[in-house]
Amino acid sequence: MRPLPSSTPQPSDRLSASLFDLPGARQPELDDASLLSLLMTRTLPQRDIPRVVETLLKVFGSVAAVVAADPPELARAASLNATTITDLKLLQQLSVRLARSEACRRPVVSSWSCLIAYVRSALAHAPREQFRALYLDRKNVLLRDEFLAEGTVDHAPVYPREVIRRALEVSASALILVHNHPSGDPTPSRADIEMTRQINDARVFGLQVHDHLVIGRQGTASFKQLGLI
Repeated sequence: MRPLPSSTPQPSDRLSASLFDLPGARQPELDDASLLSLLMTRTLPQRDIPRVVETLLKVFGSVAAVVAADPPELARAASLNATTITDLKLLQQLSVRLARSEACRRPVVSSWSCLIAYVRSALAHAPREQFRALYLDRKNVLLRDEFLAEGTVDHAPVYPREVIRRALEVSASALILVHNHPSGDPTPSRADIEMTRQINDARVFGLQVHDHLVIGRQGTASFKQLGLI
């Protein structure tokens, strides 16, 4: 007969209780190491957690970069098991989903800070370049948030005609282009500028390009603010 689990609280159990289970208590702000440590108490032996967390933060730099890393990179960096990696990727998906829900509550152009928070949570630490298009209706409410391309560390192949064709298919009136620079520097490249110019020419179809946002770990570049649109 299988023995019942011990009812004696383990150290990690007591730590979690002290942080979150006190009625009316204000939840503390956790640093990256503490957050990762608590997350891993479910899937790793307590004795291994400090070493694993230290390794992950040394290799990737922050909890945001850890959860954005590819599963094979996580496995190589700290010999993580599949369950721990799944938990990390779920944390990433949850943070992106929460940020997206805030950005979609009202017209995008009137909740710009929420939009920036969303696209940064989704792309700032992505290991490869990704390109997305946010298609908006006549009231600037989000119709579609579509992943269009993923490439290498410095290039994602995007075809302006396909971006425009998809906008017409979903009856979009406007769009916001978004892509990331894994190098960390959000400065637009010549290719970024030329591609945006071609898409911006779609105004002949009544389609307005509100902005093109380039996301990097060092910040966010706006084509509109830079005078490129």
